[in-house]
Amino acid sequence: MQVIETKSEGLKREFQVVLPATELESRLATELAGIKDKVQLKGFRPGKVPVAHLRKVYGRSVMADVVQNAVNEANQKIVEENKLKLALEPRVEMPEDKAEIEKALDAKADLAFKVALEVMPNFDLVDISDLSLTKLVVTPSDEEVGETITRMATANRAFTDRPEGTAAESGDRLRINFTGRIGGEPFEGGTGEDINLDLGSGSFIPGFEEQLVGARAGDERRVTVTFPDSYGAEHLAGKEAEFDVVVKAVQSPGELVVDDELAKTFGMESLDALKDAVRSTMGREFEAASRQKLKKGLLDALDARYSFDLPPSLVHQEFAAVWAQVEEDLKRRGKTFADEGTTEEEATAEYRRIAERRVRLGLVLAQAGESADIKVSDDEVNQALIARVRQFPGQEQQVWDFYRKTPQALAELRAPLFEEKVVDHVLGQVKLVEEPVSRETLFADEDEDEAGTKAPAEAAPAGETAEA
Repeated sequence: MQVIETKSEGLKREFQVVLPATELESRLATELAGIKDKVQLKGFRPGKVPVAHLRKVYGRSVMADVVQNAVNEANQKIVEENKLKLALEPRVEMPEDKAEIEKALDAKADLAFKVALEVMPNFDLVDISDLSLTKLVVTPSDEEVGETITRMATANRAFTDRPEGTAAESGDRLRINFTGRIGGEPFEGGTGEDINLDLGSGSFIPGFEEQLVGARAGDERRVTVTFPDSYGAEHLAGKEAEFDVVVKAVQSPGELVVDDELAKTFGMESLDALKDAVRSTMGREFEAASRQKLKKGLLDALDARYSFDLPPSLVHQEFAAVWAQVEEDLKRRGKTFADEGTTEEEATAEYRRIAERRVRLGLVLAQAGESADIKVSDDEVNQALIARVRQFPGQEQQVWDFYRKTPQALAELRAPLFEEKVVDHVLGQVKLVEEPVSRETLFADEDEDEAGTKAPAEAAPAGETAEA
């Protein structure tokens, strides 16, 4: 077998591999000799089938295996001898001339084929000890804990029927049936029966609840509203609708009591225990939001400090995945690029930049994890799998079996675990400055693009690379 490098441009490599006819013949003869004692052909005793007859019967199929084995050996040889780290599996290109292939399969001519590779970029991890990041810190206040418990009490207090003929007031609960129409035609999701509506809660379309203030049990009212432009169902957004509403009951709220008895309805021994539980839950929510912003800041900083060639195929794969999501979202919402204030060309450039960022960060985190010898234990994967299984009540066994039988699915559970460990490791190398802020500041909306919010390990082989 002869292997010659024919191309080396950036991260692309190409090799010409030649299998001489004599080597093909030798490999074929060896394989046929190996199956001689195993095959059973009519008219021949076991082990007595002439090799020439075996070649006539099985030659082509055995030669196909010979060629495949040779291809695998060539790929392994190329990688090992050149100390390459592949981005993707090698791409093998056989001769286009069928007659040439036929001769090679008969071992009457050399077989020459091309192996095209994309390799991982070589880069050094940069020193980030001078990097300073701000971690937002929010401590749940007594007032916020109290507001949360008040909302819990409000949602769980009892309602009693008002005396017949009493007009509904803000804060009352109505039980209603409704039928909605747009342009005189009913629409999906526009009907409901025995629906509880708390006046003043803002849970229905803006303007809907206000038009039912003053209603009495047994009243029939027509409510006209306009769906907000930002309404989740795109086919309804911005459209005017009419609802025929039947008020079946008007109920007044019971006294709002926040005490130990309320706590017991939530499985707590006392109000103080409920406050502690609420404070703990809020603290975890704040910590998760703070970490997400800190992680984005870290990824932004890393992205600014690294610049190296990216494997084109990895970028193409990531862009294709992102672009498919973009097109699906536009189709689902019935929108065009023009509706979004851009063009397809501009969007393509932007999402390609995002794809490149994800791949770059994925490779950086992969190398950081590999250098630090970061591993994800089987127990950690099992815990993640158990958490995933719990998301499918009634289907636990099927989900468990699927993941256990599907290595790629398990790898998808392992990747984010690996990434979070690497992020923790990298954060340990930078200066963290804690900044106390309000809840509003922590959850303030920001103009974040997708690149800062999706785990790069999902876009590039971070976990797989570091743990291969």
